[in-house]
Amino acid sequence: MYIKKVMSGKKDYLDLLLLADEQENMIDLYLDHGDMFILQDDGIKAECVVTKEADGVYELKNIAVLPGQQRKGYGKSLIESLFASYPDCRVLFVGTGDCPSVLSFYHSCGFIESHRVKNFFVDHYNHPMFEDGKQLIDMIYLKKVR
Repeated sequence: MYIKKVMSGKKDYLDLLLLADEQENMIDLYLDHGDMFILQDDGIKAECVVTKEADGVYELKNIAVLPGQQRKGYGKSLIESLFASYPDCRVLFVGTGDCPSVLSFYHSCGFIESHRVKNFFVDHYNHPMFEDGKQLIDMIYLKKVR
């Protein structure tokens, strides 16, 4: 297993990006200025995109693991590698919907809840968003502090 930074051709991974953020124009808002990493283990298993928000502050904008490869530690390995990739990172944020399984994953990676953005998914997506059968309304931000 190894993790590699993608230097060009980020849109080549659009199918994987869309697993985590199903509206392409929302991905376009961060993909060009974000850093993309892919995790390979006998083929590509996962990806993530990270943006620098301020000195020492980064945000995990997108993380996706292929459906047949989930719950094998690939997502957690990607997250753990980010602090090595960004030695100046003091805090890593991630925004997600109010979905117990996703929140549980981030909590298991050491994230704690930070704040909410009311009606984010209603205001920014052109269709209702659902996760595990529940409509997503607010964006929940979590943070991991080094």
